[in-house]
Amino acid sequence: MALLNVLVYGFIAGFATLIGTLLVFAGEDWSRKHSLYLVSFAAGVMLAITFVHLIPESTKLAPNAVGVVLIGILLFYLAQNLLLLHPCHDEACEVHRLGLLSLFGLTFHSLLDGVAIGVGFEVSTRLGVLTTLAVLVHELPEGIATTGILLFSKMERAKVFWYSVLVALATPAGALLSILFLRNMSSNILGILLALAAGSFIYVSAADLIPQTHRQQNRVHAVLLVAGASLVALLGQLFD
Repeated sequence: MALLNVLVYGFIAGFATLIGTLLVFAGEDWSRKHSLYLVSFAAGVMLAITFVHLIPESTKLAPNAVGVVLIGILLFYLAQNLLLLHPCHDEACEVHRLGLLSLFGLTFHSLLDGVAIGVGFEVSTRLGVLTTLAVLVHELPEGIATTGILLFSKMERAKVFWYSVLVALATPAGALLSILFLRNMSSNILGILLALAAGSFIYVSAADLIPQTHRQQNRVHAVLLVAGASLVALLGQLFD
């Protein structure tokens, strides 16, 4: 049952990227214009899950978890810096051009998201579901942004679609690998992995998502960020 949960939720989270691609295919201007609202909501969800659930759970399992959270932030910064996997929402973004190396980076990012889901389910069903939610809400706008940039670079739609499928499948693959290798692993290692996931979520929220919302002077973004965080608090109460 645990393995089935990980696979199902891994596929649900992963295919948020593919849904983002299909939304762009259906209406590129509309989807890219409104993706920033999803970004705001995703930032609130990810921050709340990180500070309310992931970090507290990790400190219960590993005494050095808080320091590992910092390491996770630094590692994710280095990964983005070296692999160019940052999905800029501006087609003219020169620093983060999305070539094959960047697509590899995005696939690796999705693989790590899957690992985070697997680690969450290894600790508890509640944490697994909440981690899946965090992955899902940030992969959807990333899928929209990435697809828009690839189309802007004149890449064929068929090729963009299959790249999106590859990125989407990386999430359930990471979830499956984690659940297979994490069985019977010590609680200290699980706590460290949770802390690394927390660090990655903090980095994605603070470095990728929130700065994008400042591109528009619209108070709706603040409302959506708070709404995302509030939803996590409500779901936490329901799962309790």
